[in-house]
Amino acid sequence: MQDTSRAKAAAHQGPVFITDRGRPAHVLLTFEDYEKLSGGGGSIIDMLGLPPGVEDVELEVPPMRDRARPADLS
Repeated sequence: MQDTSRAKAAAHQGPVFITDRGRPAHVLLTFEDYEKLSGGGGSIIDMLGLPPGVEDVELEVPPMRDRARPADLS
């Protein structure tokens, strides 16, 4: 399909597959569909599905017990 307007209109019905020499190479989506697939850029709290207010909880990370050592690559 070489008509951009038709391709954009078709994307409103679903993904438009763009081929290169008969093989799928790209997919054209509406921005709304892209946001749904990519997570829409919400906060990590929203993405994890945690209840409101959890973002105020402090996380205590215990100190590391073992020190990192250089790798012996010989």
